[in-house]
Amino acid sequence: MDSTPRGNRLHIAIFGRRNAGKSSLINALTNQDIAVVSHVPGTTTDPVYKAMEILPVGPVVIIDTAGIDDTGHLGELRVQRSLDVLNKADMVLLVMDAGAGLTEFELDIAERCQEKKLPVVAVLNKTDVHPVTESQMNEMKEKLGLEPVAVSALTGAGISDLKIALVKSAPPSWDDQTIVGDLLNPGDVAVLVVPIDLAAPKGRLILPQVQTIRDILDHDAMAYVVKERELKECIATLNKKPKIVITDSQAFLKADADTPPDVLLTSFSILFARYKGDLETLVAGAKAIEKLKPGDKVLIAEACTHHRMEDDIGTVKIPRWLRQIVGGELDFHWSSGHRFPTDLSEYKLVVHCGSCMINRREMLSRIMQVQQAGVPIVNYGVCIAYVQGILRRALSPFPMLQEMLDDED
Repeated sequence: MDSTPRGNRLHIAIFGRRNAGKSSLINALTNQDIAVVSHVPGTTTDPVYKAMEILPVGPVVIIDTAGIDDTGHLGELRVQRSLDVLNKADMVLLVMDAGAGLTEFELDIAERCQEKKLPVVAVLNKTDVHPVTESQMNEMKEKLGLEPVAVSALTGAGISDLKIALVKSAPPSWDDQTIVGDLLNPGDVAVLVVPIDLAAPKGRLILPQVQTIRDILDHDAMAYVVKERELKECIATLNKKPKIVITDSQAFLKADADTPPDVLLTSFSILFARYKGDLETLVAGAKAIEKLKPGDKVLIAEACTHHRMEDDIGTVKIPRWLRQIVGGELDFHWSSGHRFPTDLSEYKLVVHCGSCMINRREMLSRIMQVQQAGVPIVNYGVCIAYVQGILRRALSPFPMLQEMLDDED
Protein backbone atom coordinates (compact mmCIF):
# COMPACT_ATOMS: atom_id res chain seq x y z
CA MET A 1 0.00 0.00 0.00
CA ASP A 2 2.79 2.45 0.90
CA SER A 3 4.40 2.02 -2.52
CA THR A 4 1.23 2.99 -4.43
CA PRO A 5 1.74 6.46 -5.95
CA ARG A 6 -0.79 9.05 -4.83
CA GLY A 7 -1.86 9.58 -8.43
CA ASN A 8 -2.88 5.92 -8.68
CA ARG A 9 -5.10 6.05 -5.59
CA LEU A 10 -8.83 6.63 -5.46
CA HIS A 11 -9.29 10.17 -4.11
CA ILE A 12 -12.28 10.38 -1.76
CA ALA A 13 -13.26 13.84 -0.49
CA ILE A 14 -15.28 14.04 2.72
CA PHE A 15 -17.71 16.96 2.94
CA GLY A 16 -20.10 17.92 5.70
CA ARG A 17 -20.99 20.60 8.18
CA ARG A 18 -18.83 21.29 11.21
CA ASN A 19 -19.00 18.56 13.83
CA ALA A 20 -20.88 16.15 11.54
CA GLY A 21 -18.30 13.51 12.46
CA LYS A 22 -16.18 13.55 9.30
CA SER A 23 -12.90 12.82 11.10
CA SER A 24 -14.51 10.14 13.25
CA LEU A 25 -15.80 8.52 10.08
CA ILE A 26 -12.28 8.40 8.61
CA ASN A 27 -11.07 6.59 11.74
CA ALA A 28 -13.99 4.15 11.55
CA LEU A 29 -13.39 3.39 7.86
CA THR A 30 -9.70 2.66 8.40
CA ASN A 31 -10.07 1.18 11.90
CA GLN A 32 -7.24 3.50 12.99
CA ASP A 33 -6.93 6.79 14.88
CA ILE A 34 -5.72 8.72 11.86
CA ALA A 35 -7.78 11.91 12.03
CA VAL A 36 -7.96 14.28 14.99
CA VAL A 37 -11.39 14.09 16.60
CA SER A 38 -12.88 16.84 18.76
CA HIS A 39 -16.32 17.92 19.93
CA VAL A 40 -15.28 21.49 19.14
CA PRO A 41 -16.74 22.50 15.75
CA GLY A 42 -14.18 23.45 13.11
CA THR A 43 -11.28 21.24 14.22
CA THR A 44 -10.36 20.65 10.57
CA THR A 45 -9.51 24.01 9.01
CA ASP A 46 -7.84 23.35 5.63
CA PRO A 47 -8.15 20.28 3.41
CA VAL A 48 -5.90 17.49 4.71
CA TYR A 49 -4.75 14.71 2.37
CA LYS A 50 -4.25 11.31 3.99
CA ALA A 51 -2.92 8.32 2.04
CA MET A 52 -4.30 5.15 3.55
CA GLU A 53 -5.93 1.82 2.78
CA ILE A 54 -9.60 1.03 3.14
CA LEU A 55 -10.18 -2.69 2.78
CA PRO A 56 -11.32 -4.02 0.40
CA VAL A 57 -11.42 -0.79 -1.64
CA GLY A 58 -7.61 -0.62 -1.60
CA PRO A 59 -5.17 2.31 -1.56
CA VAL A 60 -6.97 5.65 -1.36
CA VAL A 61 -6.35 9.28 -0.56
CA ILE A 62 -8.91 10.64 1.90
CA ILE A 63 -9.32 14.41 1.66
CA ASP A 64 -10.68 15.72 4.96
CA THR A 65 -12.24 19.15 4.45
CA ALA A 66 -13.36 22.01 6.65
CA GLY A 67 -17.02 22.34 7.56
CA ILE A 68 -19.10 23.61 4.64
CA ASP A 69 -21.07 25.78 7.09
CA ASP A 70 -18.00 27.62 8.42
CA THR A 71 -18.62 31.32 9.10
CA GLY A 72 -16.75 34.61 9.13
CA HIS A 73 -14.11 35.85 6.71
CA LEU A 74 -11.68 33.02 7.48
CA GLY A 75 -14.54 30.53 7.41
CA GLU A 76 -15.51 31.61 3.92
CA LEU A 77 -11.93 31.12 2.76
CA ARG A 78 -11.88 27.64 4.29
CA VAL A 79 -15.15 26.75 2.57
CA GLN A 80 -13.77 27.93 -0.76
CA ARG A 81 -10.64 25.81 -0.29
CA SER A 82 -12.87 22.86 0.50
CA LEU A 83 -14.93 23.45 -2.65
CA ASP A 84 -11.72 23.57 -4.70
CA VAL A 85 -11.16 19.95 -3.63
CA LEU A 86 -14.04 18.93 -5.92
CA ASN A 87 -11.65 19.48 -8.82
CA LYS A 88 -9.28 16.83 -7.44
CA ALA A 89 -11.67 14.23 -6.06
CA ASP A 90 -12.74 10.98 -7.74
CA MET A 91 -15.78 10.70 -5.48
CA VAL A 92 -17.39 12.40 -2.47
CA LEU A 93 -18.61 11.24 0.92
CA LEU A 94 -21.31 13.67 2.04
CA VAL A 95 -21.59 13.34 5.83
CA MET A 96 -24.62 14.53 7.77
CA ASP A 97 -25.42 14.54 11.47
CA ALA A 98 -28.54 12.38 11.92
CA GLY A 99 -29.76 14.78 14.59
CA ALA A 100 -29.42 17.87 12.39
CA GLY A 101 -30.75 16.36 9.17
CA LEU A 102 -30.54 17.75 5.64
CA THR A 103 -29.92 21.45 4.95
CA GLU A 104 -29.12 23.70 2.02
CA PHE A 105 -25.40 23.07 2.61
CA GLU A 106 -25.65 19.36 1.69
CA LEU A 107 -28.02 20.12 -1.19
CA ASP A 108 -25.49 22.60 -2.60
CA ILE A 109 -22.64 20.05 -2.46
CA ALA A 110 -24.82 17.38 -4.07
CA GLU A 111 -25.73 19.79 -6.89
CA ARG A 112 -22.08 20.76 -7.47
CA CYS A 113 -21.11 17.08 -7.62
CA GLN A 114 -23.88 16.40 -10.10
CA GLU A 115 -22.61 19.20 -12.33
CA LYS A 116 -19.10 17.74 -12.19
CA LYS A 117 -20.43 14.18 -12.65
CA LEU A 118 -18.77 13.14 -9.39
CA PRO A 119 -20.20 10.03 -7.68
CA VAL A 120 -21.53 10.79 -4.20
CA VAL A 121 -22.24 8.56 -1.21
CA ALA A 122 -24.49 10.20 1.38
CA VAL A 123 -23.75 9.22 4.99
CA LEU A 124 -26.07 9.75 7.94
CA ASN A 125 -23.77 9.70 10.97
CA LYS A 126 -24.35 9.57 14.74
CA THR A 127 -27.32 7.19 14.50
CA ASP A 128 -26.32 5.77 17.90
CA VAL A 129 -27.49 9.08 19.42
CA HIS A 130 -30.20 9.93 16.88
CA PRO A 131 -31.83 6.77 15.46
CA VAL A 132 -33.54 7.37 12.12
CA THR A 133 -36.81 5.91 10.87
CA GLU A 134 -37.47 4.46 7.44
CA SER A 135 -39.75 7.39 6.60
CA GLN A 136 -36.96 9.85 7.46
CA MET A 137 -34.56 7.93 5.23
CA ASN A 138 -37.07 7.94 2.37
CA GLU A 139 -37.71 11.66 2.78
CA MET A 140 -34.00 12.41 2.70
CA LYS A 141 -33.54 10.19 -0.35
CA GLU A 142 -36.30 12.08 -2.16
CA LYS A 143 -34.87 15.53 -1.36
CA LEU A 144 -31.21 14.69 -1.88
CA GLY A 145 -31.60 12.31 -4.80
CA LEU A 146 -29.32 9.84 -3.02
CA GLU A 147 -30.06 6.93 -0.71
CA PRO A 148 -28.16 7.67 2.52
CA VAL A 149 -26.21 5.05 4.44
CA ALA A 150 -26.97 5.16 8.17
CA VAL A 151 -23.85 4.71 10.32
CA SER A 152 -22.37 5.36 13.70
CA ALA A 153 -18.70 6.20 13.49
CA LEU A 154 -18.54 5.76 17.28
CA THR A 155 -19.91 2.20 17.47
CA GLY A 156 -19.01 1.03 13.96
CA ALA A 157 -22.61 0.27 13.05
CA GLY A 158 -23.22 0.52 9.31
CA ILE A 159 -19.53 0.91 8.38
CA SER A 160 -19.58 -2.33 6.36
CA ASP A 161 -22.63 -1.06 4.48
CA LEU A 162 -20.76 2.17 3.80
CA LYS A 163 -17.80 0.27 2.34
CA ILE A 164 -20.17 -1.63 0.06
CA ALA A 165 -21.66 1.69 -1.06
CA LEU A 166 -18.15 3.03 -1.75
CA VAL A 167 -17.34 0.05 -3.94
CA LYS A 168 -20.61 0.29 -5.86
CA SER A 169 -20.38 4.07 -6.37
CA ALA A 170 -16.70 4.41 -7.25
CA PRO A 171 -16.00 5.82 -10.74
CA PRO A 172 -15.64 3.31 -13.60
CA SER A 173 -11.89 3.87 -13.96
CA TRP A 174 -11.36 2.74 -10.37
CA ASP A 175 -11.72 -0.97 -11.13
CA ASP A 176 -9.46 -0.97 -14.19
CA GLN A 177 -7.16 -3.77 -13.09
CA THR A 178 -4.67 -5.98 -14.86
CA ILE A 179 -5.11 -9.76 -14.85
CA VAL A 180 -1.49 -10.82 -15.16
CA GLY A 181 0.27 -7.99 -17.02
CA ASP A 182 1.82 -6.51 -13.88
CA LEU A 183 3.63 -9.82 -13.31
CA LEU A 184 5.24 -9.75 -16.75
CA ASN A 185 7.88 -7.73 -18.52
CA PRO A 186 7.84 -7.09 -22.28
CA GLY A 187 9.12 -10.19 -24.05
CA ASP A 188 8.30 -12.59 -21.21
CA VAL A 189 6.68 -15.92 -22.06
CA ALA A 190 3.47 -17.13 -20.43
CA VAL A 191 2.18 -20.64 -21.05
CA LEU A 192 -1.56 -21.16 -20.65
CA VAL A 193 -2.87 -24.64 -19.91
CA VAL A 194 -6.36 -25.06 -21.34
CA PRO A 195 -7.95 -28.52 -21.03
CA ILE A 196 -10.32 -29.45 -23.84
CA ASP A 197 -12.89 -31.68 -22.14
CA LEU A 198 -16.65 -32.05 -21.89
CA ALA A 199 -16.90 -28.80 -19.93
CA ALA A 200 -15.07 -26.80 -22.60
CA PRO A 201 -17.36 -24.85 -24.98
CA LYS A 202 -17.28 -26.21 -28.50
CA GLY A 203 -15.21 -24.19 -30.94
CA ARG A 204 -14.03 -21.50 -28.52
CA LEU A 205 -12.22 -20.69 -25.30
CA ILE A 206 -13.95 -19.49 -22.16
CA LEU A 207 -13.96 -15.80 -21.29
CA PRO A 208 -11.22 -15.78 -18.57
CA GLN A 209 -8.83 -17.56 -20.95
CA VAL A 210 -9.48 -15.07 -23.74
CA GLN A 211 -9.17 -12.09 -21.41
CA THR A 212 -5.89 -13.41 -20.01
CA ILE A 213 -4.42 -13.88 -23.48
CA ARG A 214 -5.43 -10.33 -24.41
CA ASP A 215 -3.92 -8.94 -21.20
CA ILE A 216 -0.62 -10.72 -21.91
CA LEU A 217 -0.51 -9.30 -25.44
CA ASP A 218 -1.43 -5.82 -24.21
CA HIS A 219 1.68 -5.93 -22.01
CA ASP A 220 3.95 -6.94 -24.92
CA ALA A 221 4.55 -10.46 -23.60
CA MET A 222 4.06 -13.76 -25.46
CA ALA A 223 1.29 -16.29 -24.83
CA TYR A 224 1.52 -20.00 -25.64
CA VAL A 225 -1.68 -22.03 -25.29
CA VAL A 226 -1.51 -25.81 -24.78
CA LYS A 227 -3.59 -28.67 -23.42
CA GLU A 228 -2.40 -30.20 -20.14
CA ARG A 229 -0.79 -33.19 -21.90
CA GLU A 230 1.42 -30.88 -23.97
CA LEU A 231 2.72 -28.60 -21.22
CA LYS A 232 5.93 -30.52 -20.49
CA GLU A 233 6.85 -30.77 -24.18
CA CYS A 234 6.06 -27.10 -24.75
CA ILE A 235 8.38 -25.95 -21.96
CA ALA A 236 11.13 -28.30 -23.16
CA THR A 237 11.02 -27.02 -26.75
CA LEU A 238 10.88 -23.30 -25.94
CA ASN A 239 14.13 -21.42 -26.48
CA LYS A 240 13.21 -19.17 -23.57
CA LYS A 241 12.11 -20.28 -20.11
CA PRO A 242 8.53 -19.23 -19.36
CA LYS A 243 8.03 -16.58 -16.71
CA ILE A 244 4.71 -18.09 -15.65
CA VAL A 245 2.42 -21.05 -16.28
CA ILE A 246 -1.30 -20.34 -15.90
CA THR A 247 -3.54 -23.38 -15.71
CA ASP A 248 -7.18 -24.26 -15.50
CA SER A 249 -7.78 -25.20 -11.86
CA GLN A 250 -8.89 -28.70 -12.79
CA ALA A 251 -5.45 -29.42 -14.29
CA PHE A 252 -3.53 -28.08 -11.27
CA LEU A 253 -1.84 -31.35 -10.27
CA LYS A 254 -0.71 -32.16 -13.81
CA ALA A 255 0.53 -28.60 -14.37
CA ASP A 256 2.36 -28.64 -11.04
CA ALA A 257 4.15 -31.87 -11.94
CA ASP A 258 5.24 -30.57 -15.35
CA THR A 259 6.23 -27.00 -14.38
CA PRO A 260 9.85 -26.45 -13.23
CA PRO A 261 10.03 -25.18 -9.63
CA ASP A 262 11.71 -21.93 -10.69
CA VAL A 263 8.79 -21.04 -13.00
CA LEU A 264 5.80 -19.25 -11.47
CA LEU A 265 2.60 -21.29 -11.43
CA THR A 266 -0.96 -20.18 -10.80
CA SER A 267 -4.46 -20.61 -12.21
CA PHE A 268 -6.92 -18.49 -14.15
CA SER A 269 -9.24 -18.61 -11.15
CA ILE A 270 -6.61 -17.33 -8.72
CA LEU A 271 -5.69 -14.51 -11.09
CA PHE A 272 -9.36 -13.62 -11.36
CA ALA A 273 -9.73 -13.77 -7.58
CA ARG A 274 -7.27 -10.88 -7.52
CA TYR A 275 -8.59 -9.19 -10.67
CA LYS A 276 -12.24 -9.27 -9.64
CA GLY A 277 -12.08 -9.41 -5.86
CA ASP A 278 -9.86 -9.62 -2.81
CA LEU A 279 -7.35 -12.46 -3.12
CA GLU A 280 -6.04 -12.05 0.42
CA THR A 281 -9.51 -12.57 1.91
CA LEU A 282 -10.17 -15.58 -0.33
CA VAL A 283 -6.86 -17.19 0.64
CA ALA A 284 -7.64 -16.62 4.32
CA GLY A 285 -11.03 -18.25 3.71
CA ALA A 286 -9.37 -21.44 2.49
CA LYS A 287 -8.11 -22.10 6.01
CA ALA A 288 -11.74 -22.52 7.13
CA ILE A 289 -12.02 -25.69 5.04
CA GLU A 290 -10.10 -27.65 7.70
CA LYS A 291 -12.57 -26.46 10.35
CA LEU A 292 -15.65 -27.84 8.59
CA LYS A 293 -17.54 -30.63 10.33
CA PRO A 294 -20.08 -33.12 8.97
CA GLY A 295 -23.48 -31.49 8.72
CA ASP A 296 -22.15 -27.93 8.27
CA LYS A 297 -23.90 -25.75 5.71
CA VAL A 298 -21.79 -24.72 2.71
CA LEU A 299 -22.96 -22.30 0.02
CA ILE A 300 -21.57 -22.74 -3.49
CA ALA A 301 -22.26 -19.56 -5.45
CA GLU A 302 -21.90 -19.02 -9.18
CA ALA A 303 -22.36 -15.64 -10.84
CA CYS A 304 -23.83 -17.09 -14.03
CA THR A 305 -26.16 -19.87 -15.10
CA HIS A 306 -24.84 -22.55 -17.43
CA HIS A 307 -25.57 -26.09 -18.55
CA ARG A 308 -24.40 -28.57 -15.94
CA MET A 309 -22.08 -31.30 -17.19
CA GLU A 310 -21.90 -34.83 -15.78
CA ASP A 311 -18.84 -34.03 -13.64
CA ASP A 312 -19.62 -30.36 -13.02
CA ILE A 313 -17.05 -28.46 -10.97
CA GLY A 314 -19.53 -26.64 -8.71
CA THR A 315 -22.11 -29.34 -8.12
CA VAL A 316 -19.97 -32.48 -8.25
CA LYS A 317 -16.21 -32.06 -7.96
CA ILE A 318 -15.85 -29.41 -5.25
CA PRO A 319 -18.52 -31.03 -3.03
CA ARG A 320 -16.73 -34.39 -3.44
CA TRP A 321 -13.34 -32.93 -2.47
CA LEU A 322 -14.80 -31.13 0.54
CA ARG A 323 -16.55 -34.30 1.75
CA GLN A 324 -13.24 -36.17 1.50
CA ILE A 325 -11.50 -33.59 3.70
CA VAL A 326 -14.33 -33.46 6.23
CA GLY A 327 -14.80 -37.21 6.30
CA GLY A 328 -18.58 -37.00 6.11
CA GLU A 329 -21.58 -35.38 4.47
CA LEU A 330 -22.01 -31.62 4.28
CA ASP A 331 -25.23 -29.66 3.77
CA PHE A 332 -24.61 -28.04 0.39
CA HIS A 333 -26.70 -25.18 -0.98
CA TRP A 334 -26.29 -23.53 -4.39
CA SER A 335 -27.03 -20.09 -5.83
CA SER A 336 -26.50 -18.95 -9.40
CA GLY A 337 -26.82 -15.85 -11.53
CA HIS A 338 -27.68 -12.57 -9.83
CA ARG A 339 -29.47 -14.34 -6.99
CA PHE A 340 -27.29 -14.14 -3.89
CA PRO A 341 -28.74 -15.08 -0.48
CA THR A 342 -29.43 -12.21 1.87
CA ASP A 343 -29.11 -14.32 5.02
CA LEU A 344 -25.61 -15.81 5.00
CA SER A 345 -25.13 -16.29 8.73
CA GLU A 346 -26.23 -19.94 8.65
CA TYR A 347 -23.29 -21.00 6.46
CA LYS A 348 -19.88 -22.13 7.69
CA LEU A 349 -18.23 -21.46 4.33
CA VAL A 350 -19.05 -19.78 1.01
CA VAL A 351 -17.29 -21.11 -2.10
CA HIS A 352 -17.65 -18.65 -5.00
CA CYS A 353 -16.89 -19.12 -8.68
CA GLY A 354 -14.17 -17.17 -10.49
CA SER A 355 -16.66 -14.30 -11.12
CA CYS A 356 -15.79 -13.91 -14.80
CA MET A 357 -19.38 -12.83 -15.58
CA ILE A 358 -19.66 -10.04 -12.97
CA ASN A 359 -17.58 -6.93 -12.43
CA ARG A 360 -15.21 -6.23 -9.57
CA ARG A 361 -17.70 -4.04 -7.74
CA GLU A 362 -20.29 -6.79 -7.52
CA MET A 363 -17.75 -9.40 -6.47
CA LEU A 364 -16.32 -7.14 -3.77
CA SER A 365 -19.85 -6.39 -2.65
CA ARG A 366 -20.53 -10.12 -2.30
CA ILE A 367 -17.30 -10.65 -0.38
CA MET A 368 -18.23 -7.87 2.04
CA GLN A 369 -21.74 -9.25 2.51
CA VAL A 370 -20.25 -12.60 3.46
CA GLN A 371 -17.75 -10.95 5.80
CA GLN A 372 -20.54 -8.96 7.45
CA ALA A 373 -22.20 -12.27 8.28
CA GLY A 374 -18.96 -13.48 9.89
CA VAL A 375 -18.55 -16.27 7.33
CA PRO A 376 -15.28 -17.18 5.52
CA ILE A 377 -15.31 -17.09 1.72
CA VAL A 378 -13.05 -18.77 -0.84
CA ASN A 379 -13.24 -19.02 -4.62
CA TYR A 380 -13.06 -22.09 -6.85
CA GLY A 381 -9.39 -21.77 -7.80
CA VAL A 382 -8.13 -21.11 -4.27
CA CYS A 383 -10.35 -23.90 -2.91
CA ILE A 384 -9.15 -26.44 -5.47
CA ALA A 385 -5.49 -25.57 -4.90
CA TYR A 386 -6.01 -25.89 -1.15
CA VAL A 387 -7.78 -29.26 -1.20
CA GLN A 388 -5.15 -30.61 -3.58
CA GLY A 389 -2.36 -29.45 -1.30
CA ILE A 390 -0.69 -27.03 -3.73
CA LEU A 391 -2.05 -23.65 -2.68
CA ARG A 392 1.36 -22.38 -1.64
CA ARG A 393 2.78 -23.33 -5.05
CA ALA A 394 -0.22 -21.77 -6.81
CA LEU A 395 0.50 -18.50 -5.00
CA SER A 396 4.10 -18.36 -6.22
CA PRO A 397 3.46 -15.07 -8.10
CA PHE A 398 2.37 -13.52 -4.78
CA PRO A 399 5.11 -14.04 -2.14
CA MET A 400 3.32 -11.93 0.49
CA LEU A 401 0.35 -14.30 0.41
CA GLN A 402 2.69 -17.27 0.70
CA GLU A 403 4.11 -15.66 3.83
CA MET A 404 0.58 -15.20 5.14
CA LEU A 405 0.01 -18.95 4.77
CA ASP A 406 3.31 -19.66 6.51
CA ASP A 407 2.37 -17.36 9.41
CA GLU A 408 -1.01 -19.05 9.80
CA ASP A 409 0.56 -22.49 9.70
